[in-house]
Amino acid sequence: MTPMLEARGVALDGRLGSTDLDVAAGELVAVIGPNGGGKTSLLRALAGIEGTGGEVRVDGEPIALLTPNRRPYVVTFMPASRDLVWPIAARDVIALGLPRPAPERVEQLIELLELGPIADRPVDRLSTGERARVLFARALAPKPRLLLLDEPLSNLDPYWVLRLIEILRDVVSGGASALVALHDIDRVEAFDRVLLVGNGKIRADQPPSEMLGSTDLADAFRIERAARGWRVRRDDS
Repeated sequence: MTPMLEARGVALDGRLGSTDLDVAAGELVAVIGPNGGGKTSLLRALAGIEGTGGEVRVDGEPIALLTPNRRPYVVTFMPASRDLVWPIAARDVIALGLPRPAPERVEQLIELLELGPIADRPVDRLSTGERARVLFARALAPKPRLLLLDEPLSNLDPYWVLRLIEILRDVVSGGASALVALHDIDRVEAFDRVLLVGNGKIRADQPPSEMLGSTDLADAFRIERAARGWRVRRDDS
């Protein structure tokens, strides 16, 4: 079966080495790794939003050849930054994710993400967590085949962390795929597959249960399992 996402030789000079990656339709993939290891660079390279080497195809279609109007239906990228300085309504920010007007889709997302009370407020007056939900809605708006999300769970309270994972699971169950960069490694248990990125390359690609017990993860983060969660690993000198 042909993978939904096919990446061959994608790279960013000095930040991401030549990388091959396949992702199947319906997969929810966590991307983890230490700060500066290359998680964001991998997502940006796959999104083709910087000059990259290699080629990325979604359902056999090269994303480099997508027209601006078609691109959002194929792939969307949500950055880690929550900075929104425009004094425009939250509902209008969501609508910016759509190549052509679809008010009913905007209202559907407002309801899904419980944004009704803030939908008409300027986004520059929203909390960081509220802006995160608005940006997540914008990424979902065109119903893309591939979602590339950089830290979408950051700045969210526990309810919204769990709710966004539920929503992502619903989205990929319809045949889309998502790669999601995370800092909270314990959240990977909700995903199908985990990519560990470090030093500008994919260091490991495993199911969550294997990744959480792996020496690759312990070495990358310099931590180890403890009776209650994790602890800093003290290497013998």
